Amino acid sequence: MPLNTLEIILCILLFALVVTSIFRRLRLSVILGYLLAGALVGPNGLALAHSSHAVQGLAEFGIVFLMFTIGLEFSLPQLFALRYPAFVMGTLQVILTIAITTGIGIFLGMTNLSALVVGSIVAMSSTAIVVKQLGDQSELYSSHGINAIGILLLQDLAVIPIIILIASLANHDQHSLQTILFYAILKGILAIALIFLMGRWLLRPLFRIISKTRTVELFTLTVLLVTLTSAWITNLLGLSYALGAFLAGIMLAETEFRHQIKVEIRPFRDILLGLFFMSIGMLADVSAWHQTWQWIALLVIALIFGKMALITVVSRLTGHDLPVAMRTGIVLAQGGEFGFAILTLALTHSIIPADYGQVILAALLISIAISPILIHFNKQIALFFYSPKTMTAEVHSPEKMSLITEKLEQHVIICGYGRVGQHIARVLDKVKFPYVCLDLDSELVRFAAMAGENVIYGDPAHPGILHAVGLNQAKALVISFNDLRTAIMILNMLNKTHPNLPKFVRCTDEFELKQLKNCGATHVIAELFEASLAFSDHLLSLIGIPASKISQMMEDVRSKDYDLLQRVFASSHPTTMEDDVSLHKQLKPILLVKGSYAIGKKTKILHLKEVGVELVAVRRGDKKFIKMLQSNIKLRQDDILVVYGLPFDIEEAEKRVLEG
Repeated sequence: MPLNTLEIILCILLFALVVTSIFRRLRLSVILGYLLAGALVGPNGLALAHSSHAVQGLAEFGIVFLMFTIGLEFSLPQLFALRYPAFVMGTLQVILTIAITTGIGIFLGMTNLSALVVGSIVAMSSTAIVVKQLGDQSELYSSHGINAIGILLLQDLAVIPIIILIASLANHDQHSLQTILFYAILKGILAIALIFLMGRWLLRPLFRIISKTRTVELFTLTVLLVTLTSAWITNLLGLSYALGAFLAGIMLAETEFRHQIKVEIRPFRDILLGLFFMSIGMLADVSAWHQTWQWIALLVIALIFGKMALITVVSRLTGHDLPVAMRTGIVLAQGGEFGFAILTLALTHSIIPADYGQVILAALLISIAISPILIHFNKQIALFFYSPKTMTAEVHSPEKMSLITEKLEQHVIICGYGRVGQHIARVLDKVKFPYVCLDLDSELVRFAAMAGENVIYGDPAHPGILHAVGLNQAKALVISFNDLRTAIMILNMLNKTHPNLPKFVRCTDEFELKQLKNCGATHVIAELFEASLAFSDHLLSLIGIPASKISQMMEDVRSKDYDLLQRVFASSHPTTMEDDVSLHKQLKPILLVKGSYAIGKKTKILHLKEVGVELVAVRRGDKKFIKMLQSNIKLRQDDILVVYGLPFDIEEAEKRVLEG
């Protein structure tokens, strides 16, 4: 019996939950999990959903919200900083890939338009996989990482005219290609002008008015309205939904609401994007792949090795040395999310045949499945193609590191030479204390080394690198970068070999603080709390509190893991993620009104700890707080109990206190 729409959606969500949970546990890309879940549920798998049309309409908005968030992250300063890898390398990569693939497609008998679309699909790489994997490996700001990000940025921008072109080609029988391109560009200019004018004169003032209400729900509704309205406008002009969303994102990127908008839109983007990848998985007919396996294998090889070789050549032509060029090519040697989007549009408009679509889809899926492995081992793979000696321009060998650090003893090892790492190094320089810094940004290391700084290229998560910079003789180790996963890896490694070494770690908030403490960090510096302490320090000095008392107070707060600062009352109108403590522990007062269960009873009888809540204090009338140390206070009507815990635990405690 065929399933109705609700039952199909329930099956999709169930399979998505199970499969992606498994992929998370195996540390594989969640995108692969969505694709596999779609293939299992779809008409060519278990056939629980006999057609992907039930979710395709909704899933299309996953790309809409993805393009909106890319627009939010798009900034002119960022583009200017990446102008060389983006506009030179990226443009060459996209144009050459499309040109070469189109030529091969025409040679194999495809029509000009079909070959052009296939070339556009092959030109795209996976922004989601590359950025996440490089970030996890602390290679995002290495030379090959910066090159990859620049090229991906250009690819993301190139998607817009490509999608415009494909949407316009739906009527290609009536007009010439030149006419279609002319009208597509004209419509694009009109859409840009219309949305930006609306943004300047209508939407920015609207967001300012909405933000003053301090109502999160109203702000979220406004974000959704803006995104979908912009998509509707471009669709009305005969263009894609994604173009309008991207323009809306760019329009709001320079406003003061940029970060809050990203927070509000992310849940919708992630869920709908997951549905989009599942709908792509539903299109896959794995059972029929054996009939065309030669073409699938040929396209996978051409996609991975051809793209790797092309990007390597482009990188070399633009002045990069061979190691950086090859690692850039390896990192980007896969299909991408927008390749699926372009393929879906092409199939919808019958620009390429369905059997061609299955071969291309299979090749994209296989390349993405292989991609995390290629990115993870990009350095080792590159070593197969050139002599390790050529890497001396980029990294220091352990032997060379030993030569640099052989005179160091009782020194500080600083992992990460970003802004925080450099600030720490400046302070150590001031007091003439020896140190050595490690960083994976080869350009930064090269410039700093030229300026005489004691900085070495190396991965601080590698035990051999740490020993090479004198770990056994070190006085302390500092992890200055804000990467929780890498910090935990380093701590776990040091717990086994150097448990007594003082380890200073930087983090953002109390949740990272607890994880790092559990992993053996000696001192954890939480940015959120340190800013408050610095503010308080200056204030206390200004109002005349003795410096010795201020110093003692600050030391007490830090020694107790900022416990005093963690206990805050929740804002009813959170304006930032830091303010939103709906999932965090918080303080809350409970008033004992007439008839409350707790009246006349002693505090210990309430057993609030059983529900995960701590009774911090009791306030009685105008008197000061009665601190809950070892006391067992008999409660009265109108007493105020100040409790600390998670919101749902506090609700249970409140019920126990008031109702029994």
